[in-house]
Amino acid sequence: MEIEPIIHVQGLEKSYGELDVLRGVDFDVARGSIFALLGSNGAGKTTVVRILATLLKADAGTAGVNGFDVATEPAKVRESFSLTGQFAAVDEILTGRENLVLVARLRHLDDPGALADDLLDRFGLTEAAARKVSTYSGGMRRRLDIAMSLIGDPPVIFLDEPTTGLDPEGRLEVWQTVEQLAGRGTTVLLTTQYLDEAERLADRIAILHQGRIIANGTLDELKKLLPPAKAEYVEKQPTLEEIFLAIIGTNHEEQA
Repeated sequence: MEIEPIIHVQGLEKSYGELDVLRGVDFDVARGSIFALLGSNGAGKTTVVRILATLLKADAGTAGVNGFDVATEPAKVRESFSLTGQFAAVDEILTGRENLVLVARLRHLDDPGALADDLLDRFGLTEAAARKVSTYSGGMRRRLDIAMSLIGDPPVIFLDEPTTGLDPEGRLEVWQTVEQLAGRGTTVLLTTQYLDEAERLADRIAILHQGRIIANGTLDELKKLLPPAKAEYVEKQPTLEEIFLAIIGTNHEEQA
């Protein structure tokens, strides 16, 4: 018996005047998976997310989240997801814990303090809980932003270019957070323009180009679309990211 996808998109179209942004987009996302929508700037990634989040109406096609249609059941759709945009939506005047407690109270949840403490622990922010967010690094702000999105336990989270503007260390922190989300059963729809990000995180990758999905599959399936590589011996060199993180780790140990 085939399991119904938690996100279903079929024939999605959207235009702004004479500019066709989406020209028949189709994809499904399996429950509990990480799905990466990969594309360059202007490919239409954010437009897809905004339609799924009921913030924008499609010109044609259908889309559903958690079994609910975005056009006819928008209230049910909104109860099923949380959205984290390209820039962290946190209050810098408040502490990390106060941000979480505020959101929990706005959603009328029981024991907001306990919810906040649990999320701070999950996202490695307990030691910074009493500090104002204005003192947080970019990676810490993004982790707090994602933690705020999870208040209420939505089954789906949309992450729209979550590592934009972060340094290598901050990007790694966010990647680890996303992997933990999926490990707990949350479905993640991730939009990104970074190839390494999609390669590291995604169970499936859809490539959006000029308003259409031109490839969709696992990393192994996408690799098979290219001709076989000629086998040659090449000494592996460390990447700049590996060098950077190794040096940072060494310095941290010396200062400890």
